[in-house]
Amino acid sequence: MFAENTIQIPDILLPAQAEDPAFMRAWSVIACDQFTSDRAYWDSLDQETGDAPSSLRLVLPEVYLKDKDAPLRMQKITKSMREYLQKGIVRHLGKGFVLTERTTAFSSERRLGILLAVDLEEYAFDGGTRAAIRATEATVPERLPPRAAVRRNAVIELPHTMLLYNAPEEEILQGLSGGDAAGRLLYDFELNRGGGHLRGRFLSEESAREIRRRLYASAPDGLLFAVGDGNHSLAAAKLCWEEKKKGLTAAERASHPARYALCEAVSVHSRALTFHPIHRFVSGVDAETFLTQFIAACPCAVTRTGRLVGFQEDADVVQAITFTDSFVAEYCGAHGGENDYIHGDDALRALVGGAADRAGICFPPVSKDGFFEYIRKNGAFPRKTFSIGEGTEKRYYTECKEI
Repeated sequence: MFAENTIQIPDILLPAQAEDPAFMRAWSVIACDQFTSDRAYWDSLDQETGDAPSSLRLVLPEVYLKDKDAPLRMQKITKSMREYLQKGIVRHLGKGFVLTERTTAFSSERRLGILLAVDLEEYAFDGGTRAAIRATEATVPERLPPRAAVRRNAVIELPHTMLLYNAPEEEILQGLSGGDAAGRLLYDFELNRGGGHLRGRFLSEESAREIRRRLYASAPDGLLFAVGDGNHSLAAAKLCWEEKKKGLTAAERASHPARYALCEAVSVHSRALTFHPIHRFVSGVDAETFLTQFIAACPCAVTRTGRLVGFQEDADVVQAITFTDSFVAEYCGAHGGENDYIHGDDALRALVGGAADRAGICFPPVSKDGFFEYIRKNGAFPRKTFSIGEGTEKRYYTECKEI
């Protein structure tokens, strides 16, 4: 059913000093689309990292996208990528997968992931398709151009995309999820900023082929992966590939490294995997007027606490988000104000604080039960419906691949 390279076995790049926990603590930073309303997080991380080699120098945190120096930052990113390759800061591991093991303060369970590459020809981010790899949320069009701009001139990619597969992880990783059977240890260190602990082992090409076979066998209906997180990064990669392939021959298209995107695959059934809502943070409005009108117009039952409004746990999440996004867009269009997407209850409360021009809207989480069935029937959830884990549980940039 699937082409051999729907899942490609990549030649992964990793820092030459990956065995040094102190080096890796500075190297690995959280996904660029986190803490987008918290400039202090990124500014202090930048200061702490200093001149040390870091994936922070290879990505553009979204908090800086509207800054005047954003184009200059993009140029520096491309320069840093070339320098890291030329100076041997990152090295090739050879063909294979990386088995990742992540533990955080939010779960006693370990989250196992498989770092692999996928064929962008088999991925679609427009809902209702029959693609093997499908988006789970509607894409925000305005978020794609800046990400594509960074990738367009990039020579390496760093993934924060998490793909979900619909099979127990024991079924896919049997015999490969612990000790020597999982291959040689690559890194083992504490992530910065409360990200928990990350361990990675290299899986040989032979082991990778067996995992690929098991993944293909687990998806008889043709839905191999659902994008759990990082869909906009994968969509930007798809756009850049569509541009690049126009100038290639058929033979070049088949093997070009930009055709394949590095991602981490995790079982949707993992006990360490939790779905969290993505809340709305509205600023630059009169909060009292905004919330009064929101509650009056809302078709669902809500509870208000200060400048926060929350939907009930049994609310129809799709209906709640569809209404909220429509209301916020219309209100801000008429009265001014800005909307942002916030991960985590505590983060939203901290941003709202006591300011009279800020309001927050909280949603219940999407259920994992029937998740894949919903994607098959409906194509995708509304944009920014859910996230995987808490904000600090997002994927940290660690491995990379040439493109």
